Amino acid sequence: MASLQEVASQIRRDIVRMVHGVASGHPGGSLGCTEYFTALFFKVMKHDPSFNMNGTNEDLFFLSNGHISPVYYSTLARAGYFDIKELATFRKLNSRLQGHPATHEHLPGIRIASGSLGQGMSVAIGAALSKKLNGETDTTVFSLHGDGELDEGQNWEAAMFAAHHKVDNLISTVDWNGQQIDGPTAKVMNLGALDKKFEAFGWHVLVLENGNDVDAVVAKLEEAKSLTGKGKPIVILMKTEMGKGIDFMEGSHEWHGIAPNDEQLAKALSQQAETLGDY
Repeated sequence: MASLQEVASQIRRDIVRMVHGVASGHPGGSLGCTEYFTALFFKVMKHDPSFNMNGTNEDLFFLSNGHISPVYYSTLARAGYFDIKELATFRKLNSRLQGHPATHEHLPGIRIASGSLGQGMSVAIGAALSKKLNGETDTTVFSLHGDGELDEGQNWEAAMFAAHHKVDNLISTVDWNGQQIDGPTAKVMNLGALDKKFEAFGWHVLVLENGNDVDAVVAKLEEAKSLTGKGKPIVILMKTEMGKGIDFMEGSHEWHGIAPNDEQLAKALSQQAETLGDY
């Protein structure tokens, strides 16, 4: 069986190949969140690739910052939700793998359309409350959000609601990479002390200093799971580097939403070993 590090490396290869193949997409945030998706789907989350839309008696995941669909699609394919070869159809006409995840094409693993930023936490809260109403006591709802996405006010309404209603089967993670489409978050809309903000809103806050260390991500997610059922929603503030793993993409908002050319693709692929077979 491939190690988590090998899976992450293959997912990075998938990401750059996908966005290159159609000359569009969002590689930066996808590369930065690769370890999170690897840890969640290949180690932490209880899920079934045969895919029941209702997700009864399973852990659920909701991607709020839907523009990082390349990492999501690669993870789903590598986890067995659909054929890996379908990754080659990314963003093409009539593809189920649209630029932002959508439900009307019935792609296994996708439960909500996302990419209209700020909405994912509200959906995740609804799913978590549904599980409580259905008497599920051993499942967890996970969600992922961009730090720039927190500019959207709906997030904070949802954060207040979750704490007030003690939605303690929810683990939301913020990709705290300090970058958004127009530049560093500190310049576009300074987020300040996110840990203190979420604490003030009534959440249990965990800070993950290196979200690009897959073992550290696993450990932090497991720690978060140990805090479920204790009366508070949980947030992981996960520090990552945009473009991680591809040296000329790392740390820059410039790669938020552009694709590598042929030469750049070759360089990117040379920096990540093929471990599971490209599509």
